Amino acid sequence: MAFVRKFGLALALVLALPVGAGADISTAPTDKSNLVFDQQLSSLLGQDRAALNAVSPSTIRDLYSNRTGRRSKSALSEVVYTRDWIDSQDVVEGDNDWQCLTQALYFEARGESVKGQFAVAEVILNRVDSAKFPGTICKVVNQGTGKRYKCQFSYTCDGRREIVNDKTSWKRAGKIARIMQQGGERVLTSGATYYHTKAVNPRWARKFTRTTSIGVHLFYRAPA
Repeated sequence: MAFVRKFGLALALVLALPVGAGADISTAPTDKSNLVFDQQLSSLLGQDRAALNAVSPSTIRDLYSNRTGRRSKSALSEVVYTRDWIDSQDVVEGDNDWQCLTQALYFEARGESVKGQFAVAEVILNRVDSAKFPGTICKVVNQGTGKRYKCQFSYTCDGRREIVNDKTSWKRAGKIARIMQQGGERVLTSGATYYHTKAVNPRWARKFTRTTSIGVHLFYRAPA
């Protein structure tokens, strides 16, 4: 972390220089102390610029992504909806919203394909963006929790303890949650904010617009 902070400061200083500026900075010294300071600053920036020139653009991009919590659009567009691909990604952890999204994917959809889990994540995030639902992932996932027939996600009101027994599925869910939290494209459900399994036929679904079918789930948008 100390390296990242120092590197970030150096990056900010160097990028602040005018285009074409060299390592040396010309100033109009007014006294000896100013001249010494200018020489030290010039030396520091020269060292930092040399260090940055030795760092690959991809490394700089990754450091920036880690500091801002974002991934580049090009990286996100490379998502492949397969277990092999998701298993090849680094294991991650995150904040409370990440935890809530991971739990929802694990307890609601871990038996689904990777594509199906991404689709469920889309629904949750679409709800966060909608004025009809709470404004955070945790509030969306826990809306109606503990109230029979009023919870939005069945695992939050089925009376069972949420125990993670399948570590592999948990890691997959966590990776999917992180990708979607960081701006993963929502291209699977056409803006759906509801879904249900094909094993049931709820009344509300008759009035909604079905957007797609993925695995054992059907996805819907509410009428305008």
